[in-house]
Amino acid sequence: MIFAIEEINNSTELLPGIKLGYQIYDSCGSVPVAVHVAFQLSNGLDPVFYTGDNCSQSGMVMAVVGESGSSPSISISRITGPFNIPQVSHFATCACLSDKQQYPNFFRTVPSDQFQADALAKLVKHFGWTWIGAVRSDSDYGNNGMASFLDAAHREGICVEYSESFFRNHPRSRIQRVADVIRRSTAMVVVAFTSPGDLRILLEELSLKPFPPRQWIGSEAWVTDPDMLRFSFCAGAIGFGIQKSGIPGLRDFLLDLSPSKVAASPVLTEFWEDAFNCRLEKSEKVFLMFTRG
Repeated sequence: MIFAIEEINNSTELLPGIKLGYQIYDSCGSVPVAVHVAFQLSNGLDPVFYTGDNCSQSGMVMAVVGESGSSPSISISRITGPFNIPQVSHFATCACLSDKQQYPNFFRTVPSDQFQADALAKLVKHFGWTWIGAVRSDSDYGNNGMASFLDAAHREGICVEYSESFFRNHPRSRIQRVADVIRRSTAMVVVAFTSPGDLRILLEELSLKPFPPRQWIGSEAWVTDPDMLRFSFCAGAIGFGIQKSGIPGLRDFLLDLSPSKVAASPVLTEFWEDAFNCRLEKSEKVFLMFTRG
């Protein structure tokens, strides 16, 4: 985000004569945290957002970029919408957000889940799987996405043995019940419309007891997550992914960051250690980077 804003501010073509200021917040995937931030933004958190010489306005939020999740995005839109503050999300895919009566100021750069639900139903039919199970995140993303999929599946002549919902902070007994439904089922195909965090909890529960292998069909949110490969019974999961592209200049921008700037940011520290396979350690005066392997 910082890279994109600096690219815009340094360009003479993108937004000539306009400088963008910003505040960046981490919602931690939490609706209450997202709501708290939305109220802060709506009430004018700081008197000045951009302190450069060419700043012509201050203290007024012109737009919100985010959230990545559908439920937090819905909550933010409910708060900022009455103030006519535009909201643009890069990853909130719930089909419900296409309702301009409810969310007139919400926009996104990613397709609605309606397209994915229809495609998943056609994928299942293509392989001749007419008897399936279904699990979903108990969230706006999961519930709306699965509802769209089940409608599409019905039109394709696909029968559903069970449809279960769960959320990562539900009691373990709830997760165990969903896992037991999958183990006892006769359907050998499971369609999962979940977030990565939710599915990870379910797969960890399933891995505790051996059960007949299942073919997993995944929504884009988790089926492209490399962390899922550690569950061997999901190695054959299939689904659809959103087309990705390289961002010119981003790599150089990240490589030019000094170790002191990286170490000062927990987010950048986590990114560096993962991307460059290193460990960044901070002492009182010195920053050291150790490379493994």
